Formats: sequence, C-alpha cells, structure tokens
Amino acid sequence: MYEKIQETASWLKARMTASPQTAIILGTGLGQLASEITKTLEIPYKDIPNFPVSTVEGHAGKLIFGQLGGVDIIAMDGRFHFYEGYSMKEVTFPVRVMYELGIKTLFVSNASGGMNPKFHIGDMMVITDHINLFPEHPLRGKNFPTGPRFPDMHEAYDHELVALADSIAKEKGISLQHGVYVGVQGPTFETPSEYRMYHLLGGDAVGMSTVPEVIVARHCGIRVFGMSIITDLGGFEPPVEVSHEEVQKAANSAEPKMTEIMREMIIRQHK
Repeated sequence: MYEKIQETASWLKARMTASPQTAIILGTGLGQLASEITKTLEIPYKDIPNFPVSTVEGHAGKLIFGQLGGVDIIAMDGRFHFYEGYSMKEVTFPVRVMYELGIKTLFVSNASGGMNPKFHIGDMMVITDHINLFPEHPLRGKNFPTGPRFPDMHEAYDHELVALADSIAKEKGISLQHGVYVGVQGPTFETPSEYRMYHLLGGDAVGMSTVPEVIVARHCGIRVFGMSIITDLGGFEPPVEVSHEEVQKAANSAEPKMTEIMREMIIRQHK
C-alpha cells in the first residue's frame, strides 16, 4: 500500500504547478466551495492511479488543485465512505497521498444528524472532538512510517484553528455550535434509540465519514479543522423521518456561511 501511495503522489507531483500546504475535503452538499477555487487543475478520481471512485449522489469525484483567496490548495470534491464497501485503507488513501504531497493542514466538512437539544437543522457545528464507533480502525495493520504505532489523539481537532473559526464567525455575525462528532459505519440513518444512546455517550452529532480521515491525518502530523452542518435531528419525540434529499437541502442552505468561514480561515492562517 505504501508503494501505491508514493506512486500516486509522484504521478500527481508531475502535474502540479505549485506546492500547496492546505487541503479541503468537501462533504455532502458542500461541493460548491469548489466553484470559488481559481487557477484550477481538475483531475477526475478515475484518472488517478490507485484512487478509489465515489458512488454517492452529490459527490462529484475529482481532485482540484488551485487557489482559494490566493492560497494554494488541494480540494477533494467527493469523498469515500466505509459503507460503500471500501476498506479503511482505501477510505483514507487520499489523506496519505496528501501527506506525501506536503499538506500540513486539513479542513474537513460533513453533513450530520444532531442529537443535542440546543441544535437546529441548518446549524453549523465546529467539531471539538470525536467518538470513533466504526467497526474497523484505519491504522489497523502494519504501521506506516509517517507516525508512531500508538498515536496520541487528545487534540484531534486543532485548538488554534477552532479559536480562529470562532473569531471569524464573531466578526461576521455567524452563529456557530460546538460539539463532539460520533463516527459510525452507516448507511442507515440512526434509530431514535441510537440517537439517544450516542447523546448519552457524549455525542452532539453523528455521521458516516470524517473520523477515519482525521485519524490518519493526525497520524501523519497534519493539523485538522472540522465542521458539520446539522441536516437532521434525532432522539427527540416525535421521531422525524429523514431522506438524503432533505439532508442535501439543509446542507445547501448553510453552505454560503460555511464557505465564508472556511475561506477566511485558509487565507488568515497563511498570513
């Protein structure tokens, strides 16, 4: 696997014209941030050696090299999910490649179900920590030389970046929630009882992505900032049915605000 990662990184380096240190993984309903990227080189996943291909509606499936607010970046437009049948090594393969390309900071976004009674649909939640309930760990197996066998996870989500997001949101009059993200396999949405259980465990929102990529990024020493859009609520009476279309709709409504915060964060951390 390590040889494949290096092979893919070498293939991409031969086509890159800059040396970005920032990467963004664009999740459900957040692909429009890609339209703000200038001087772009877009490479479909299917054209990249060893890359998996996304199967989910709303996930375009391409790697974008370019600039956001004048800062060189890599953006993943479409991510890979464990529930699609990929192994954890495949789900996190792009993050391993990003490390080989020189990425130092990773921004991740997702749609998630809220179970904190203070949350509303369309809220944005800064991820302060996570609970990993995936059935397989992305670091299982022979240790990669990018980090220690037993990586520390006490600051999975960078405190300085959280503080930066808060100050930008305050400046712009944007309301942010904070909370713990519970990562689960999916693909079913949660039962009311599962929502209540996750909340009792200390979770504020639950989703089917992000945690594997964050674990691997931290193993590589990459700083991480994560944000969830609360697209549905669960664990309350009466229970509410949820569909993928409703999730997309809620994500799209919050997208301009998240785009503004992410853009500002990327620009300011390079000043």
